[in-house]
Amino acid sequence: MATTTIRIDIDTLPDHLDRSRPNVVAEVIEAALREGGIKADCSDLFSHIKIDLPTAQLAAASAVLVDLQLI
Repeated sequence: MATTTIRIDIDTLPDHLDRSRPNVVAEVIEAALREGGIKADCSDLFSHIKIDLPTAQLAAASAVLVDLQLI
């Protein structure tokens, strides 16, 4: 299975997400993706949020990320 990694710079997170708590932001993103039927693994790294997901679900994940104002 092909996997895609999306990285979102913590400094570019919208104001409604708490940049000082990137681990919580990663959990929120992962939960939103899961609610959208997308199996993803989200984690916070030093400067960005890392989202690993099956490439086949990239379009659906993009729609969720747009709803969260992340892309």
